[in-house]
Amino acid sequence: MFCLASSSAFPSSHTTLLLRNKLSPLLLRRNRSHRSLRLHRRNYQIRAMRAVIQRVSSSSVTVDGRIVSEIGPGLLVLIGIHESDTDADADYICRKVLNMRLFTNETTGRGWDQNVMQRGYGVLLVSQFTLYGFLKGNKPDFHVAMPPEKAKPFYASLVERFQKAYNPDAVKDGVFGAMMKVNLVNDGPVTMQLESPQSSKSETKASTES
Repeated sequence: MFCLASSSAFPSSHTTLLLRNKLSPLLLRRNRSHRSLRLHRRNYQIRAMRAVIQRVSSSSVTVDGRIVSEIGPGLLVLIGIHESDTDADADYICRKVLNMRLFTNETTGRGWDQNVMQRGYGVLLVSQFTLYGFLKGNKPDFHVAMPPEKAKPFYASLVERFQKAYNPDAVKDGVFGAMMKVNLVNDGPVTMQLESPQSSKSETKASTES
């Protein structure tokens, strides 16, 4: 003898629709939460020194209404220091910035042929922790930047690297931690972004563990 199940044993299309409507806001919130978590993890994975390089006709740094540094033609370099940066990152950034072929060879007329040292131009370095900012909602968060008490001597050593590798008189910098007004005339415009390779972290870690 066959037994027919009652219709109440199976959800009707109307009941399914109601359940779906109730669950939709929960699923939406969960998806948003997962996207936020993925973004948060991605930001934590950043492990590199950052530099934004601009080819300029001139640039200067003013603090409290007084010009503290200025250059003519050359490079304005904004430096972001990550909390895990090491000397290997500083060496990489210094080497790459000074050897970037961003200038025209006036003898041959060939573009993108000479670096700042070959032209004898100036380099203006400015520490900028906001290069490591990311948004939490609409508010910027800078916690992955190196803390000021550690970043100040590290940045000073980076400036010294540039001066030793090039020319002390040609390399200028701003005032670490100060409220600066940075003026520039971008020549081109030409703006490049640079990050030290992740491998530098692995090599440093391996050398300390061995």
